Amino acid sequence: MASATGGSSTEMAVDHPTGPGAAVEKPRFDALMPSEMNGGRPQFRKVPVPQHRFAPLKRCWMEIYTPVYEHMKIDIRMNLKARRVELKTRRDTPDVSNLQKCADFVHAFMLGFDIADAVALLRLDDLYVDSFEIKDVKTLRGEHLSRAIGRLSGKGGKTKYAIENSTRTRIVIADTKIHILGSFVNIKVARDSLCSLILGSPAGKVYSKLRAVSASS
Repeated sequence: MASATGGSSTEMAVDHPTGPGAAVEKPRFDALMPSEMNGGRPQFRKVPVPQHRFAPLKRCWMEIYTPVYEHMKIDIRMNLKARRVELKTRRDTPDVSNLQKCADFVHAFMLGFDIADAVALLRLDDLYVDSFEIKDVKTLRGEHLSRAIGRLSGKGGKTKYAIENSTRTRIVIADTKIHILGSFVNIKVARDSLCSLILGSPAGKVYSKLRAVSASS
């Protein structure tokens, strides 16, 4: 009886060897194509178009359409009835993240950034758009608000350009809203400078801080 049991255990060892060279091979699956994700259904993004951006959008449509459709392989169309730009993945879209990049690119244009600046969102992964309002920093009304907006731009846009060049960002001042395009660290430096100006710091003091930051980096 004992020998029979021993014999059966020997047979089991032969049938299912446990040596180092006899490991069971794991199944290998090919990577899913973006078109096969989400159950094979296309994914969508919709970007609303403000009234004052219709004319610029019409004028620059081909400059927006070309990188989105040809380079990022994302379908794009303008829905005039719903007043929005609609984006959709295609079967040959190489990466699903391209859809969100294109949506960010179109949204940046709607906020007022130039095409040449906004298109960087398609090429680089670490760029973002940060938005805030003057009232988020300090409650200002009437002439005080107008003077704060004037301090942000400076004479002929000098202050705004100085902050952009020092921090490697792009800034759009749209009435009381401020939009900053850049990397996370650079956005923080630019935002701190703009907040200082809103709170009443003279431009010269802000320039000095920017020079110190530029020298340290």
